Amino acid sequence: MRDKKPKISVIVPTLQEENYIEAVLSRLSQVKPSVEVIVVDGGSQDKTMEFAKRYTDKVYQNRKRRISVGRNYGAQKANGDILVFLDADVTFPLKFTEKVLETFKDPTVVGATCNILPLKHQLGATTFFSFYNMVIHVCTKFNPHSRGEFFVVRKSAFQALKGFDESMSCLEDHDLANRLSKLGRFVFISDLTVYESMRRFRKLGFWHVIGTWLMDYISFMLRGKPVSPLWKPIR
Repeated sequence: MRDKKPKISVIVPTLQEENYIEAVLSRLSQVKPSVEVIVVDGGSQDKTMEFAKRYTDKVYQNRKRRISVGRNYGAQKANGDILVFLDADVTFPLKFTEKVLETFKDPTVVGATCNILPLKHQLGATTFFSFYNMVIHVCTKFNPHSRGEFFVVRKSAFQALKGFDESMSCLEDHDLANRLSKLGRFVFISDLTVYESMRRFRKLGFWHVIGTWLMDYISFMLRGKPVSPLWKPIR
């Protein structure tokens, strides 16, 4: 008898995402085999929820605006054995589920991430993120790190660890990847790439964002928490 493939649930947290949400949900609707799509909104005042309901009947609103809260709420509503967390402004190969299912055939794998690059190629940004992807890949061998644009976790492990730390203003993805590595393997899917919009970098400046990341990471390593307050949405 053929083993049943584990079901994938994709969770997309949103806040004022009317300019992006239809693109990501439309693309998810084309993925085969189909995935469960869950949208958790943080209190949008635009047409985010209206647009989201055109693509899935699992649209929820939780007015606590911390992204970790939305992700955890979505995980509670998910039926899948594997949870994929996507940001609302990313795009991805339609066959990404094949890569995920292949990776999670290994029962020791509890979490995963992949290459993340700018949606529009710019030499400096693409070069930096190519290097950063390499660093994240290497780190999975001893001290896993992950960006939240694409974060995959086995639901049983997620529940065992009680999900993302909702007290953290950022780096909750890094924190969970690190904790997951205590339960099993957190891996890097090297032949999969997800693309992000880079809107924060355009608005605030590339090196300003990188500098903020670096300060938060150093603070997290030394004190167990970042220095940045809750990040303001950039739309």
